Parts: sequence; structure tokens; C-alpha cells
Amino acid sequence: MTYVIHGATGAQGAPVVAALAAAGKSVTALTRNPDAVVDGARVVAAGYSSTEELTEAYRSADGVFVHLPVVSEEDRQTYARNIVAAVREARPARVVFSTSGYPIDPTGDDAVSALVRDLADSGASHAVIAAELYLENLLMPYVIDTVREQGALPYPIRADFPVSWASHLDIADVAVALFERPDVTGVVSVGQDPAITGPDLAEAFGAHFGKNVVFEQITTEQFRTSVAPLIGEGPAADVAGAYAAMSTLPDRSITPENSAQKLLGVTPRTTGQWLIDIGL
Repeated sequence: MTYVIHGATGAQGAPVVAALAAAGKSVTALTRNPDAVVDGARVVAAGYSSTEELTEAYRSADGVFVHLPVVSEEDRQTYARNIVAAVREARPARVVFSTSGYPIDPTGDDAVSALVRDLADSGASHAVIAAELYLENLLMPYVIDTVREQGALPYPIRADFPVSWASHLDIADVAVALFERPDVTGVVSVGQDPAITGPDLAEAFGAHFGKNVVFEQITTEQFRTSVAPLIGEGPAADVAGAYAAMSTLPDRSITPENSAQKLLGVTPRTTGQWLIDIGL
């Protein structure tokens, strides 16, 4: 019996592996590279594109941690269908799905919304981690280098736009708690409460670095060109489009009623705590 973690060498999966291993759990790390070495875990090469590989990996698992990679929406749709087919066949004891900040539309045909619905229909014990925006986004070179060199924190949101930021470390804490609490099902919101604005973020960075840091709103096109070298042109355009759509909203705040704080007693880190925990 073990916990199966997708993207075990990546930004979201690696902290989940570390948290489970620290708790003494048996962990299976799913990667595309069979030669990968993951501390505290057994490595299994299995890809989202193979239902058969996923089914074999999920079989007899105590829990499976899933999130969809940043690839084309067409591929994400395929991966979502394969994940659900494998869950139906293998029947793992518990599935925890992180939306990776993508919104859930109950009637939407996007991959994230479809996966949330199909997991609910699968009959498997499951929970959905719904974050808003990740603090790790602020570690992109374009952002953090500007903080250090110019005392400005550039990001494509309005200065008065409140966000319930969360970190990948918070996601790991919540995932582990959800594996231990099968009574908690459905969507669990993860993020700071109350939500904070861009200037609040800049103030926290300034306090950490001991310098004055101001928030700088940039355009979605500036953001697209800054992230394209990291994730590719297609995904960068999709992310920029998501931020453009976000600009029409009043905020990106969690719902306190279904928050990790209320349902699990897990409080996400403040920005300052996160900066310390990652050793920046």
C-alpha cells in the first residue's frame, strides 16, 4: 500500500512527496523518466497519455495525488479522461486533485472542470484542492529579479485586486491532511484569508529583503512574453488569456466556508512565512 504522486519531481508533486515521506508513508513517485531519483520514494515511469500505465500505478494505492500539467488544452482533456478511466478501473482508496489555480466551472467543458465532475461520478473517495494564485509564480526570473534589482514587484493584476495567495508547500500540507481525512470530500479552498493586494505582496517582499519594494501592474502581453521562454508559446498564451479574463473579476478570494482552515485546521502561510520557508 502506498501513496502515488503525479509530477513527483515538479513544483507541486515534490513537496507532497517530501511531506508524505517525512510522515513515514510509503510513496510512489510517478515521472516520465524511469532513471529519476526521488528522495523518500520508489520511482515508477508512468505517463498521463497511457490509461494502462496509470491503472497499474493506481492499483491498491492508499491515495493518488493528481494535477494536470501546463500543456495544450487538447492534451489536458486527454489526460483528464485517462486519469478518470484509471481511477474507475484501479479503485484507489482516495484521490486528491489539485486544480493548479484553474477555476472550476460546474458546466464547463475545460479539462479541470470535466475532471472534477468525472471524479465525482466515479464513485471514488476524492477531494479537490482549489487554489487561486501561487506564490511560486513570483519566483519567475522576470518577477524576482526585478524585485532584487529595481525594488519593484511586477505582476499582471490590478493594484487593488485582492488574492488569496497559496504556496505549493500549502498544497502539500492540505493534500496530506486530505489523505488522512476521507470524511472531507468535494472542493477545499486553499489560500490566505483575508486576501491581500499587490501592494501587500510588495510590502512583504520589502520586509523580507530589508528594502523598499513597490508593486507594479504590468500588461498580460508583458507577462506572456516573460513566461513564454519557461513554458512555451502556446501555454504562455493560455495563461495570459486567463489573466486577461481575471481582470474582469472583483477578486480571487477563497470561500471561507469550504476553506482548509475551516475543514482541516490547516492555515496557509503568510507571504513572509513562505519566503522564510523556501530559504529565499
